Amino acid sequence: MPELNLVQAINQGLHQAMAEDERVLVLGEDVGLNGGVFRATEGLQQKFGADRVVDTPLAEIGILGSSIGLAIDGFRPVCEIQFDGFLPSGMDQILCHMGRMRNRTRGRNTVPMVLRCPHGGLIHAPEHHSESPEAYVCHTPGIKVICPSTPADAKGLLIAAVRDPDPVVFFEPKALYRAVKGEVPQEPYETPIGKARQARIGSDLTLISWGAMVHTCLKAAEILEKEGASAEVLDLRTLAPLDLDAILASAHKTGRVVIAHEAPNMGSWAAEVSALISERSLLSLKAPVKRVGSWDIRMPLFRLEKHYIPDAERVLSAARAILAF
Repeated sequence: MPELNLVQAINQGLHQAMAEDERVLVLGEDVGLNGGVFRATEGLQQKFGADRVVDTPLAEIGILGSSIGLAIDGFRPVCEIQFDGFLPSGMDQILCHMGRMRNRTRGRNTVPMVLRCPHGGLIHAPEHHSESPEAYVCHTPGIKVICPSTPADAKGLLIAAVRDPDPVVFFEPKALYRAVKGEVPQEPYETPIGKARQARIGSDLTLISWGAMVHTCLKAAEILEKEGASAEVLDLRTLAPLDLDAILASAHKTGRVVIAHEAPNMGSWAAEVSALISERSLLSLKAPVKRVGSWDIRMPLFRLEKHYIPDAERVLSAARAILAF
């Protein structure tokens, strides 16, 4: 089985999805001739032509509006928003059309499209290029939201998203694009949407995360093991719909939960997960649920980003506090 990094796995998934179904289109800024700013779409235009891999103007609302129209008309567009900080420019289409169409038309029209978007920081990018806007989208009914942490999951979830009858926002942790490698099956396959992954088995506490922060949690879990504590790491993979059964099962087993993520804590998706655990597993908890997120300020420029996004030491600090509670 070949080893691929995350961006190679996404590229392979796109190649196979387009070869499998001629309705699949790719569109976005620089996705064709240049192969995307991170080269995730490299080679697609050369193989499938400019009619199926379209370089668009620099207009997020236009990219999303065109994709929604194409999806309603029977295509399966995969559009790219070049950086997560540019997502707000297209929020009118996401909030008012992408997630509402099935309900608005009473099921006559669906929007089988995928919105790909690089996610998070730690790549020394300028302003508006290192955001973590997942809570905005998760708050919108009718949209599935995915954020993988491994190459195998990235490919399998992307193919599943392309085949899904409803809209999917697919966040790709840009810090992991070339930093993480893993075995990826060569043939096309699906990883189920809505199912969490147990990245590490443990018994004393649970670390819940998604995207790049999963690897931060795994690092913290290794250090905790040396200190005599057994940490379970749960990779949510899908943020909407949440795998609530997996979340509650792990919380019930360990009785202690830390949720780590890149976004600020205020109004975050970690807050939603924390509330669900507190509402449904209160009597199983041995300590309050803790959230470890970025500070409640704007993402700073790259000299300060390592002080802004949580590292393993901040996760460890929260874990040690609930172990001592």
